[in-house]
Amino acid sequence: MAALFQKGLVEYEKGDYFEAHEAWEDLWSDYNFPDRKFIQGLIQLAVSFVHMGNGNLTGARNLLKKCQQKFSDYNGIHRGINVDELKSNIEAVSFVYEDMENISDFDWDLVPRII
Repeated sequence: MAALFQKGLVEYEKGDYFEAHEAWEDLWSDYNFPDRKFIQGLIQLAVSFVHMGNGNLTGARNLLKKCQQKFSDYNGIHRGINVDELKSNIEAVSFVYEDMENISDFDWDLVPRII
């Protein structure tokens, strides 16, 4: 379980959001653990950026909203991630998503760091 979680973190931080999603989805689907909702939020966060990279703004917006709901029950540091900072950064990205007219205008530096 720990290896899949760490693999997801490493891939996400490298900017390979698809591979991060794959690792976390394997963790989420193959194991039963108390914070499954948190892992599902990470999956949805990563997939939002997969959609953004594929030019699917609607999908990116939808997944970002879903991950915000998943993280709402978490605060402080969880699994080594500063959740309060993450939620704040996700909210900033959601404002950018809503105001975007051209998907090519997305500033990839806005992607929240998680480690």
